[in-house]
Amino acid sequence: MSAAAADGASAVAVIGGARASPLLLACEHAANHLPPAFGTLGLADGELKRHIAWDPGALPVAEGIARRLDATLIASTVSRLVVDCNRPLDAPDLIAELSETTPIPGNVGLSEGERRRRVDLAWRPFHETVERLIDQRLAQGRPLCMVTIHSFTPTWKGVARPWHVGVIHDADERMSAPLIAGLCAEGGLVVGDNQPYSPADRVYFTLERHARPRGLPCAMIEIRNDLIADAAGQDAWAERLARLLAPIVADMSVAARPTERVRHA
Repeated sequence: MSAAAADGASAVAVIGGARASPLLLACEHAANHLPPAFGTLGLADGELKRHIAWDPGALPVAEGIARRLDATLIASTVSRLVVDCNRPLDAPDLIAELSETTPIPGNVGLSEGERRRRVDLAWRPFHETVERLIDQRLAQGRPLCMVTIHSFTPTWKGVARPWHVGVIHDADERMSAPLIAGLCAEGGLVVGDNQPYSPADRVYFTLERHARPRGLPCAMIEIRNDLIADAAGQDAWAERLARLLAPIVADMSVAARPTERVRHA
């Protein structure tokens, strides 16, 4: 699946909408695509290949997990430079004027109308799709758990990051604890527990908005992007994570049947 949307096309892709697994996957930073109306936001073309525009490698890994586990995947098809689907609407970096150390000229001085247009273009369709699929499954009485897939840079503002993979979670560790244990047991991996990010960094928004209010087991997975820079690495990590998630999802399938419906603005 190519996560690229043209102006007027869908800003969200659903892969395997009717798949049987209790697992719902999301990839908020799947694409580096800028719809034509945005030009390059004042950036050189090469800048759009960097992590500032997307999470390189995350989508193929998510697709590989979804395929192996017969799970549904929801992916944004628009670059987070337009609007970040994994941030609340009041976040200062919802539309970043500076990403790490890179200024984003086309994001400076936006009117409220332009900000709303971007939210309506990509942010709102993504979250409405997630909510719709969750509501449908819970209405059917199906068990459900949720995992989001991301990648991170080997260095951040000049500081090296030693982790190969990180699992981000809050106080509900039904998914994160066995996943961290499984990754540590693999051997040779430096595994981050709420590293390189934690919910305090405002990176847990999709799960905070959709999974946590409904009591759904959930976790966020971050993979260092140099490890998934090619097809071989992407396939290896998809295989590893699918293998580790399979028994966790099976355990979740009995307990995770909340029915409360939560609406958001």
